[in-house]
Amino acid sequence: MVKTHRIAVIAGDGIGKEVIAEGVKLLQKIADLDGRFSFAFEYFPWGCEYYVKHGKMMDDDGMEKLKEFDAIYLGAVGYPGVPDHISLWELLLKIRKGFDQYVNIRPIKLLAGAPCPLKGVNRDQIDMLVIRENSEGEYAGAGDWLYPGKPEEVVLQTGVFSRKGTERIIRYAFETARQQGRSLTSISKGNALNYSMVFWDQIFSELALEYPDVPTYTYLVDAASMFFVKQPERFEVVVTSNLFGDILTDLGAALAGGLGLAAGANINPERNYPSMFEPIHGSAPDIAGKGIANPLAAFWSASQMLDFFGYESWGKLVLQSIEQVLINQTKLTPDMGGPATTQETSQAVINELQRVANCES
Repeated sequence: MVKTHRIAVIAGDGIGKEVIAEGVKLLQKIADLDGRFSFAFEYFPWGCEYYVKHGKMMDDDGMEKLKEFDAIYLGAVGYPGVPDHISLWELLLKIRKGFDQYVNIRPIKLLAGAPCPLKGVNRDQIDMLVIRENSEGEYAGAGDWLYPGKPEEVVLQTGVFSRKGTERIIRYAFETARQQGRSLTSISKGNALNYSMVFWDQIFSELALEYPDVPTYTYLVDAASMFFVKQPERFEVVVTSNLFGDILTDLGAALAGGLGLAAGANINPERNYPSMFEPIHGSAPDIAGKGIANPLAAFWSASQMLDFFGYESWGKLVLQSIEQVLINQTKLTPDMGGPATTQETSQAVINELQRVANCES
């Protein structure tokens, strides 16, 4: 019996629409090749362009609609004239928080053929998995804005670190490190943030006692930023807070080929709600509609979705196919130094995937 996975597609703005369309093609091709499962896609026109027309980022009952799906495939959100905090809080963070997607997974892995700005670094030295707390911390939205427009004006931005939220993300990271047989590094700022990050460090130390088989390291975020660049091989599995994870993973993306290869997954591990998969590159309105957007990050996030559904062999095959296109170089988009269009790069990956799948069958 064929299992059908229902996917809500929010292509968003700018190049999001272009690259997600190619990601859907990839997923459909894989389902056709496999035959044991299929995907049913339903599209929602939400995003900043929707906001300009309707005064809201999504339908009033949008969360009710989305919770019926197995996963969400998100493009990119951002549009000139719409403040970034509107697009972030009324769509992306609304979904992450509403569906308790408290685990953010960002692979920082240098694929074969991908460009790297560091000299003398080989692929094995950049292979880390960053696990970011995704529901509270510095992005909890707690605070106040007092006396606006007056000389005594003051704003308060409060980080929220609960024992439940902090413990569950660190435990998830320990379980991942144990499963993969890798070390776990915690990144915080306990010397300066004397409440939140001291608390984070304390819980990391407590949980480490339960995982004596997992080698552990701890770094302050400023030192970790330096070592990301100077000695990336120090890091295997990394766990960190919402803000630090947001910043460090973009630094990591620069080391591993750029934002055109940056993918992310927002996971509800208990599967009480749908998880969400997205390329991280933004809506890039300057190149939208030109047909030159890089679809590879959308493909990588699709591979994360395949892993989430239990089709790890297909997830690996997607990455292998991306690598072969990177190695060949002739079908890369301009951001990676190539002459190809979005659809040409996409088709090259799909062709490679089909070739390998036929050889293995």
